[in-house]
Amino acid sequence: MGRELIVLGIAFLLSGLLARVGARFGLPTIPLFVAAGILVGPNTPGPVLFENPHDLELLAAFGLIFLLFYLGVEFSVEDLTSGGRKLLWSAGLYLALNLGGGLLLGFAFGWGTKEAFVIAGITGISSSAIVTKVLVELHRLANPETRLILGIIVIEDLFLALYLAALAPVLGEAESMADGALLFLRALAFLLLLAAVANWGAPVVEKIITAKSDELLVVLFIGFAFLVAGVAYELGVSDAIGAFMAGLVIAGTSLASRVERLVRPLRDGFAALFFFAFGLSIDPGDIASVLGPAVIAIVATLLLAVAAAVGAARINRLDRLAAANIAFSVAARGEFALILVTLAASAGLDARLAPFAAIYVLVLAVISPILALRSAAFVRFFPKRLVPDPV
Repeated sequence: MGRELIVLGIAFLLSGLLARVGARFGLPTIPLFVAAGILVGPNTPGPVLFENPHDLELLAAFGLIFLLFYLGVEFSVEDLTSGGRKLLWSAGLYLALNLGGGLLLGFAFGWGTKEAFVIAGITGISSSAIVTKVLVELHRLANPETRLILGIIVIEDLFLALYLAALAPVLGEAESMADGALLFLRALAFLLLLAAVANWGAPVVEKIITAKSDELLVVLFIGFAFLVAGVAYELGVSDAIGAFMAGLVIAGTSLASRVERLVRPLRDGFAALFFFAFGLSIDPGDIASVLGPAVIAIVATLLLAVAAAVGAARINRLDRLAAANIAFSVAARGEFALILVTLAASAGLDARLAPFAAIYVLVLAVISPILALRSAAFVRFFPKRLVPDPV
């Protein structure tokens, strides 16, 4: 027990210290947590904290659950409906271009059909954590394009739930097409049930978990999140998406703001461990074999982000500067890509997916905030005939 606590303490300290150094250079924390895991993992020279990354599997799962639960609590239906059809068209264009491009890349790499659908998910979903952090740190919350950006990532979060349900057969949880269809329908029914609870049953859930003291409220909402995540897992839905839906239910109660405040430190602490654990599983020696595909995917993502941003700006009658801000803010990839590749690894899919996702996420998570900071310098590359000049 003592040794386990020591190495766990070192893991947290190393992750935090490395992220603190990176913060001085404006780098996001997620790639640095992953880098900390790579440094002390079994696949790199030097001290090894964890010989077997699976030793952290349960604690890393807590990080995944708290991360998605927080996103669910933070979600607001108003964010989705206030943008109307223009937001739906913009988000639909973004998802179509990035998922479609990712799927074509996946088939072009030749790693397998299942792997192609995982690659599409990896390249198609932005990092809510990094995108939000970039907007806050660059003081762009009042910008005209910011509501659109937030609306797009909200729709992406919701789409992820359906995409993971659709990927159940791909991730090896079904032995035939019929089993896969049944599993998808069961997962979809469960998600629809939770959506109905979020819409009409929130008062009942509020009575169950309400408490005057923060201490009891924490115990109760953790129990609710874990229970829903566990039931989701048993029904063939990702436990992470179950946690997201549990958060969505609580978002409809008067407790939402308190729960959001109280779950934030749990999210930060355990999510750091999730990314650290992912880093432990990465063998830097494998990166060379996927460097070419990763670079191609990074370039394709940036080009598709620009194309989608031009379309979104045109739909919403925004100027070229707004289009540049949209493109480079939403280009960041992070937690969702690592969630997908973790599930793919558990399903025994191609081992190259893990190092591919690692380098893809690390590079985009670093350069996206840098490009967003300097987005004004790239305005001239956005065509005037499609979007107007800044006023």
